[in-house]
Amino acid sequence: MDIEDEFGSKLLVAPPVMPWRQFATWIRMDAEQNIVWGWIRQGYIPSYKVGKHVMVNVALLQQQLLEQEWTL
Repeated sequence: MDIEDEFGSKLLVAPPVMPWRQFATWIRMDAEQNIVWGWIRQGYIPSYKVGKHVMVNVALLQQQLLEQEWTL
């Protein structure tokens, strides 16, 4: 699903889960998929295996990021 922000840019809304390679493309790291795979293996990105497919839990990742305290 695409929506537009106040600047007219398209924002992509992710489903609750997605295949890890599609997730890497969605966050614009498709050229560095091995980095995203490393994050998944290290447990930085919540994921689970469905059969032979690794799915990223985007909903849980979003929740974790929103609950995290950010300091600059």
